Amino acid sequence: MKKGMFIVLEGPDKAGKSTQARLLVKALRGRGLKVVHSREPGGTPLAEEIRRILLRPGRRVVPVTELLLYEAARAQHVAEKIRPALESGKVVVCERFTVATVAYQGSGRGLPLGTIFRIDSTARDGVEPDMTVVLDIPEERFQTRMEGKRFDRIEREGAEFRARIRKGYRSTYLEGLPLNNLKWVDADRPMDQVHKEILTLTLSLLGRGKKVPLSVKGSGKHSPLSLKRRG
Repeated sequence: MKKGMFIVLEGPDKAGKSTQARLLVKALRGRGLKVVHSREPGGTPLAEEIRRILLRPGRRVVPVTELLLYEAARAQHVAEKIRPALESGKVVVCERFTVATVAYQGSGRGLPLGTIFRIDSTARDGVEPDMTVVLDIPEERFQTRMEGKRFDRIEREGAEFRARIRKGYRSTYLEGLPLNNLKWVDADRPMDQVHKEILTLTLSLLGRGKKVPLSVKGSGKHSPLSLKRRG
């Protein structure tokens, strides 16, 4: 039986997932919690090898192959790292999980959601996040944060692809897809503000909400209601 807590940070490329994951892990460990920090694709030696295949520029990977490789990495990750950590009572903080597959291979590549969920269910083998935090940034922020950096295969897809990804994340949040406890966070703000909001959400989930000010809130610029009004 699962005893720990599984928290996932999501969002388009350069939304700040890795930075916010490190900050969250540090904050939770500072409160005496045992925390495992991981990422997808990756997290285990085999899954990291698959990650290198998927992200290496210059490869032609058809959408179904891409989906199967991501899910193969996830199956290994769950079996070898995530499930054992949860069963030992640890908090798992992971960069990307099922929602990324919905956004990238669903909205981005156009694969049917039914196919994605069937394969993903097999890969996850019953493991589900207790909370998924989706970080949102506008397209211009991606360009700013990528200046002077090398693009991997996915990052080279261009602005149109990224627009579909962002739309996919919004659809995931708003259309009631079978994904557990999704939270939307405006990541186009100072790093410490984003961190405080994520930490507040996490400690509330853990039953430790008094550890940080509960008055910390996002700007509301990308709230669910405002997105619905935009259509």
